[in-house]
Order: sequence, then structure tokens, then C-alpha cells
Amino acid sequence: MIAVTLYTTAGCHLCELADAILQSISTNNPLAITHVEIGDDDSLTERYGITIPVVQFEDDTEFNWPFSEADLEAKLIDLSE
Repeated sequence: MIAVTLYTTAGCHLCELADAILQSISTNNPLAITHVEIGDDDSLTERYGITIPVVQFEDDTEFNWPFSEADLEAKLIDLSE
């Protein structure tokens, strides 16, 4: 299982889209998805406030929006090798 973190905030339609993409690819790629609300932490708001949604992978690489399902799947393949 591959761990990913989705940095998000309430009311972010792009964050909802990113989560839907992650949920879709999790059917073929076992993922442990952690959702982190950046609004609960000033340092996260400063870091990600204008780049969310952001997906962080277990190797600490990050994809800032925009990214596609194909982008995420390619990264997951890379991580599983």
C-alpha cells in the first residue's frame, strides 16, 4: 500500500476533483490517503495556500495542481518498483 497525503481546504472544488481522482485510481493501486486541512495550521496555509490541491507521496515528492490521473498513476508505478 502506498501512502499519499492530499493537502486540501474546505470549499475547494479543485481539491474535491483531486480527491475523486485519487479515489478512482485507488481501485487499481492500493492507497492509504490522508487528507490534511491546511486551514488548521498557519504554516501549511502559508506553504500550500495558493497551490492546493497538493498530493504528497511517501518519498516526499509533491504534485501541485494541475495534475492528471495519468500523472498520478505514473508516479505510483514509479514508487512501486
